[in-house]
Amino acid sequence: MMGHVPLSWFLMLSAVLFSLGVAGFIFRRNIITMFMSIELILNAVNLTFITFAYQRQQVAGHLLAFFVMVVAAAEAAVGLAIILTVFKNRETLNIDDLDSMKN
Repeated sequence: MMGHVPLSWFLMLSAVLFSLGVAGFIFRRNIITMFMSIELILNAVNLTFITFAYQRQQVAGHLLAFFVMVVAAAEAAVGLAIILTVFKNRETLNIDDLDSMKN
């Protein structure tokens, strides 16, 4: 069938996105970049859930992906509020410059 994309392509894309997210989280020292890397990881997991749900013709993967999106939305709201507060108080977004014991 023309237009059919193999299951392995979706899983490889998910693995690449997940790896990029992990690498961004580990190697970058900016809070915003780390925050975006976490979102990339969550989207990679969602792609995997949807891929397996489509393959197995079950709704459970779609429900899990929806739950992950809800958690990601809550994380985005709380995370951005924390990032804005940190920047307002410390005037930096570099993780190495932040120390909770200092003023």
